Formats: sequence, structure tokens, C-alpha cells
Amino acid sequence: MKTTLQVQGKDVGIEIARGLFERIGVEIRKAYGGDRVFVLTDSNVGPLYGGQLSEQLVTAGFAVTMHVEQAGEGAKRLNRVEAIYSKLLEAGFTRGDLLVVLGGGVPGDLGGFVAATYLRGIRYIQVPTTLLAQVDSSIGGKVGINLQEGKNLAGSFYHPERVFIDPDLLKTLPQEEFRSGMAEVIKYGCILDEKLFGLVGTYHRDPPGSRDDEILETLIARSAASKIEIVAEDEKESGRRMLLNFGHTLGHGLEKNLGYGAITHGQAVAVGMYRFTLRSEAEGITEAGTAERLAGTLRGAGLSLDAPQVDRRSLLETIRADKKSRGKTLHIVLIRRIGQGLIREIPADDIERYL
Repeated sequence: MKTTLQVQGKDVGIEIARGLFERIGVEIRKAYGGDRVFVLTDSNVGPLYGGQLSEQLVTAGFAVTMHVEQAGEGAKRLNRVEAIYSKLLEAGFTRGDLLVVLGGGVPGDLGGFVAATYLRGIRYIQVPTTLLAQVDSSIGGKVGINLQEGKNLAGSFYHPERVFIDPDLLKTLPQEEFRSGMAEVIKYGCILDEKLFGLVGTYHRDPPGSRDDEILETLIARSAASKIEIVAEDEKESGRRMLLNFGHTLGHGLEKNLGYGAITHGQAVAVGMYRFTLRSEAEGITEAGTAERLAGTLRGAGLSLDAPQVDRRSLLETIRADKKSRGKTLHIVLIRRIGQGLIREIPADDIERYL
């Protein structure tokens, strides 16, 4: 699959294909005619794929600088951004050079933020290696880092030149992280694509599909297509793009209050989707039986529906400080039924009844 996301007066090329990483150096050379590449990855992905990427880039005629960050949300901090700036400056990187991000959502967010702000913006390319990054975070231009008060509270909208997605890279992904990404696939099915939602159930049949299964490629492609459609219509999240936050209002609150790394992003989002759907169904907003159907698909994907115990007051404070807050009001995302999401603006104090 090859497609283009048109935003900010530029065309972002997105390619999804098995075996794409085997020719990634050639593809990056097609996209960029310069001489130097700075590769940002993490301690999980670097040992697996960093050497292969570097060798391909050198063969393609690039001078390569590799930087490996410690894996985990702890990397998305201002002090780490400053450390990467220093590495770029030491290596003499200018506005005309290229940054390549190799990794999942954390390196993608961090690398995108660095690219957006170093010398007021340099070109970058995403090579996502997790299911979550392939279906969601590498597409759409949202980049950011965490503050003490919450997740992704400092950031920008800054798009890569290209996104190269190879499903074969998922073969080395730990099962817990694979499940985390599947939560985002389920999210797309809930808010936009009922057929995609059904395909998730088909993939997790007994026995479940493998990482080589063609259905997995379809899940990735349909999720990416949903993201592209929404971002092309509403790049800066002033309207329809808010649908992508389904499950994230509670999910981000859980991640922050449990401590980053204590729960995967997808697991937190899964709890958020289910809890909000339970409440909206009880209020007659959501079609009867939807919560049970969602629960079955989440469980089939290996995701728990149990909400971890956190301090209620602290959780509420985190949610009210979230980007989706508008002072005394808060935008929340619900579903009328599977495949049809909706955005509601509620008084910030009303959020408590959804918890």
C-alpha cells in the first residue's frame, strides 16, 4: 500500500509493505538527496535493527550518526531533548540534514519533537517498529514530550517526510506491546470502521493469527487509512480528529497516576474505552449491547477490562489538566455504536461520573 497524506502544504508519503525494511536505505535515498543522517532509536530497537539500518544508509551514500536512548516513557523529557540537541550540534547537523526515527511511539514522539524544534525545524522520516506506532502514532504529525503534570503536554504538529511501515518488524515485538497496539486498532474500529472491528475478532480466532497472517496487514492498512482520512480533514484537532482520543481521556490519566511503564498505553486505553462505553450505554447514548461486544473483542485481544486502583482525586486532577480540557469544559469521545464515534463537550466536573 502506498498513499499520501496532504497537510501543511506538503505531501507525506506513507508506504506499507512486508520486506520494506530490507530496502530501507534505497527508499530513504529516494526521499532525501542530502549527505548526512542522524538516526534516533532506543535500547530495545537499536540492538535488533540499528546496525542493519546504519549499514543500509552507509551503502546508500550517507554519513550516519546513531543515537540510542534508554527505552521507555522516561525518555520523553526536556532534559533528554536537550541532550539530543547537543549530539546534533556536536556532529554539526544543519537544517538541511535528515533525522530518521527508528522505533515505537516513544522514539517517534521524542524524535518528532526534536525535529520540529532543532534549528526551528529539520526534515525527518519515521520507521515505526511497533504495532501501535505503525497504525497510529507515526502518522498524523503529533509530536511531544511529557511534563511532570501529564503526558504529551509539550509538543507540536510536525509531519515527517515519509513513513515506512514494514509489518515484518513486528515479529520481534513482545506480546504485551503487540496487545497494546491492538487496542488502537480496536479504537479505529469503534469510532469509524465496523468492518475493521470485525476483522480484529477474525484475527484473534482460535488459534489466533500469527505475525505473518495477511489479516494483520489488513488491520494495519485499514487503521492507517482511517488515521489519514481524519487527519487530512482536521489536522490540528479542532473538530473530527478528537475522535482519535476515544479511550485516551481515562487512559492517559491511568498511565500518569500509575507511573509510566506500570501499564502499557494500549491497556490503559482499553480500560478507558470500555469504562466510558459502559457509562454512555447506561445513559442511553450508546446502542444497547455495545459495551458487551467491545468487551468480547478486547478480551479476545488479550486486554484486561479491570481498572487498576489509583487515587481518585489525583486521577481527576490529571484529566482536568489534559489537552482535551477547555477550562470549565472537557471534550470526551463516546460511540453511538461500533463504527460510529461522537464527541461531547461536558462540564469538567461531570467527568467524575464516567470513572
